Amino acid sequence: MDTGGNYAIPFNVNNIQANSLFLLSSGVINSIMTNKYSLKRGIEQIMKERVFNFYPGPATLPLPVLEAARDELLNFKSTGMSVMEISHRSKQYETLQNETEARLKRLLNLGENYKVLFLQGGASSQFSMVPMNFLSPDTTADYLITGSFAEKAYKEAKFFGKVHAAMNMSEDQYRRLPNQDEIKLSTAPLYVHLTSNNTIYGTQWKTFPELGDIPLVADMSSDILARPFNAKQFGLIYAGAQKNLGPAGVTIVIIREDMLAQAKTDLPTMFSYKTHAKKNSLYNTPPTFPIYMVSLVLNWLEDLGGLEEIEKMNQKKAALIYNEIDNSGGFYQGHAEKNSRSLMNVTFRLPNEELDAKFIQEATKEGLVGLKGHRSVGGLRASIYNAMSYDGCNALAGFMKHFKEQNG
Repeated sequence: MDTGGNYAIPFNVNNIQANSLFLLSSGVINSIMTNKYSLKRGIEQIMKERVFNFYPGPATLPLPVLEAARDELLNFKSTGMSVMEISHRSKQYETLQNETEARLKRLLNLGENYKVLFLQGGASSQFSMVPMNFLSPDTTADYLITGSFAEKAYKEAKFFGKVHAAMNMSEDQYRRLPNQDEIKLSTAPLYVHLTSNNTIYGTQWKTFPELGDIPLVADMSSDILARPFNAKQFGLIYAGAQKNLGPAGVTIVIIREDMLAQAKTDLPTMFSYKTHAKKNSLYNTPPTFPIYMVSLVLNWLEDLGGLEEIEKMNQKKAALIYNEIDNSGGFYQGHAEKNSRSLMNVTFRLPNEELDAKFIQEATKEGLVGLKGHRSVGGLRASIYNAMSYDGCNALAGFMKHFKEQNG
């Protein structure tokens, strides 16, 4: 797709040999002559077709990560096999997984008293697995309901024990997050669960509640590793990979050992955290390729300078879009209150649904895709996770300005 040059992504196509595998996998190689000039033109053609992907997940991945995966696709670490083909019992895969765990703990500044589990089933499976491992009919867990996914986690927990809504922001249409003094805990909660970032409504916790000795459990699927935070404040963190960590297919659980020790043992084997911790996530075949991709993303993050640097980038990116909303004279209407705005998901709408639809249609033609809001709320949403470039956000901001001038 030729985006007319206004919002297209510039790519370096100098390394013809390195790009040949990408061409092979895309199918374009069949229509390209084998001489070097034609091959370069074919690469340029493919790269012009790259768009700015604002989908909420699976989401855009860093280009260097995609390039690294392409270069190793057929021969991982000189094994003569793809990483998708090697045994999960092999030394090469064991090294990969251990390095991925170590890199994640390093980025989060966590010590040996935390275990990293590589599971499957998405974060939604953890809505059940967390209470299944810890709750019983005579114990209570508290949930902070700040959006649709937090509400789903709350409902799932009811199957396993007593559940208390310590805060429910639905009356405010999930436009903001609570202050600490608004949280009303039960007498003795076993843990307190929250969702750190709400992809549908575009809100994000800026600081997390201080709960003393009560374990804090968090669904961080959509903003894990987007900023520095005190991970030691949490007894358990879980995240689906497909927004900020890699492709769909692996769910990461980070659990503190003292909390793991309290997990129940009378559970089906595959649903027990203790099973996976004891077997180093190798009780069954793990999703090897998604874990490999996570390792590349973590390496990319470290090369950028870690969480401090990525937060600076994310703040600059988000400011471009929020400034267009705030300076539009009401043409663009943000959903979240300013002090609760997310750096990952910018939610807004136009004066009417017809303009919403026109915006999406014209933006798509310009190579800005995935901007339709969640089906439950409508409007528009720009998901600008770590891998979304500044250029992508700048292109969207420019389009927003132009669209307002033409339709405002």
